[in-house]
Amino acid sequence: MNDALKIGILFSTTGPYGSMGRDARDGADFAMAEYAGVEGVAIEPIFFDPHADLAAYLDGARHLLRAGCRHIVGTITSAARKEVIPLVEKHDGLLWYMCPYEGFEANENVIYVGGCPNQHLLPLFEHLIPRYGARPYLVGANYVWGWEMNRLARELITNAGGEVLGERYLPLEETAVERIVAEIAQRRPSFILNNLIGPSSYAFLEAIKALGDRDPAFHAENCPVVSCDLMECELDDIAAGAAAGQLCAASYFDSIATPENAAFKARVTERHGAERRVSSVFASAYTAVRLCVDAIVAAGSDEPDAVRRELYNRSWPTLFGALSIDRDTNHAALPFHLGRINADNGFDVVASRPPLAADPYLTGRNRQAFPRLRVVS
Repeated sequence: MNDALKIGILFSTTGPYGSMGRDARDGADFAMAEYAGVEGVAIEPIFFDPHADLAAYLDGARHLLRAGCRHIVGTITSAARKEVIPLVEKHDGLLWYMCPYEGFEANENVIYVGGCPNQHLLPLFEHLIPRYGARPYLVGANYVWGWEMNRLARELITNAGGEVLGERYLPLEETAVERIVAEIAQRRPSFILNNLIGPSSYAFLEAIKALGDRDPAFHAENCPVVSCDLMECELDDIAAGAAAGQLCAASYFDSIATPENAAFKARVTERHGAERRVSSVFASAYTAVRLCVDAIVAAGSDEPDAVRRELYNRSWPTLFGALSIDRDTNHAALPFHLGRINADNGFDVVASRPPLAADPYLTGRNRQAFPRLRVVS
């Protein structure tokens, strides 16, 4: 531990999810800055920006690993995560993934600090169905996140005796949402599950607001649009007021009223010289870096097996509360919060649950049937 710890940071700060990547990088930078002057801890961050090019993520991971980074914090999308995992496995590194994702994956070389469906989608539907009904319309990005989240939503609705009234997909960055919104207006669902990403999601929310202006049945209080991947840093990219009243599930919101969050936000304000709204991706990247460095220091080595053992052996104080990593899945236990977008472009927390143990394969935690750790391609 005499040399500086080389920590790789792999986020795209441009493209359809650039606002999330920029906030994630800021969160990682802030975490590493807090170690400045801490005796015995020197960090050398190495940053690579793939600029939303899927192939460049593999180049980035290769660059970071060759530079001596055994730990990489990063990627936003599931496509990018799956792109780099085989290379991280080959070099026996650890990828610290910190975004909500669609589940059905567990890997010895990944620490999952982002939530899986039993930590976001399932409690979200348990909240929605009794209040709004079981006749949703599903929209999603045309890749693994949208496909899998909507597949799970169909199963949940079927099990609840409901009916999915429609299911449509858009390519990343596609903003032509008129036909989908026209179909929603005609079919009149009880709520809308939004698994779109970036500009597609923003255009969709703006179009639903216009639909609600024409037809009060589609006001947010009557037929909400609900998301598991919409974050504070994105709200300024949506037309003013267009998303007000809509709902989002997350493990963290800037507005969470805990002493830990108040102290954290004060430190962020002090560093930036002004109050800053902290997004869930900022908080998650910050938490991933803190967990990574603290576990390395505790282990006395950046060797991944030693770091994993250290992670499993205790709970860690974080913004999400006392956080533990499951040794069978490498997933964090995370709280569930439901936020409603307010007129100030923030989230009001309307429902919460304490940390939920991750169940990425939705097995009901049947240990005998639980798959061993491996990537699902």
